Parts: sequence; C-alpha cells; structure tokens
Amino acid sequence: MSEDPEFHSLRRAQRRFGVRATLLSVGGFLLYVLLSHSVPGLMNQRLLGHLTLGLALGLGQFVVMGVTAWCYVRHMRTRVDPLARGLGSRLDQHEANSHRANSHRGEAAQTPQPGSRGYRTW
Repeated sequence: MSEDPEFHSLRRAQRRFGVRATLLSVGGFLLYVLLSHSVPGLMNQRLLGHLTLGLALGLGQFVVMGVTAWCYVRHMRTRVDPLARGLGSRLDQHEANSHRANSHRGEAAQTPQPGSRGYRTW
C-alpha cells in the first residue's frame, strides 16, 4: 500500500497543510513574543479604554488558532478524507478479491491478525 500513488498523494496533502498551519500558528505567536520583547512601547499603546495593542494582539492569537483549526477541519473533509476513503475502499476490494481467490483454490480462509499483511492498522 505504501507504494500506491494515491497513498503518496494522501501523505503529501496532509504534510503540505500541516507545514503551512504550523508556520502560520507558530510564526504568529513568535511575532507576538518578539514584538512584546523588542518594542514594549508600541505594545503598550492604548487602543480603546484599557485595551492595549499588546492585549489585542494577544487575544488575536486565539483567533489565529481558531481559524487554523477551522481550516484544518475543512481541508481534511475536502481533500484528505476523500482520498483516504478511496484508498480504503480499494484496499478492501483488493482484500476481498484475495480472499475470494484463496477460497477458490481450496485454501482455508483465515482471518488476518494484527501485524499481518492483510490487517489494516490505520
């Protein structure tokens, strides 16, 4: 299965999104920390009442994480899940065909055990 081009496409889709999401989330947090450390005067600027720029950017981290989580769910539903379902159904079909071929040869049908080649562990 690991040689299947569809499996490689699935892994690429997961990896590509994971790298982008991590860079966005960690980059935003790192930028916030660096700004807080290097320009505290700017971060202490009042925006409204007691709300400072630093506090607003800190609260913005929750927004960034929420948007990242929403994008992750949307990406998985639209791109990764269909690939995984297609790959899973092809694997099930292949296992059924193998089982049928073994039954026609008169070999005893055995239920795959965890760790054997016919047992899906994902």
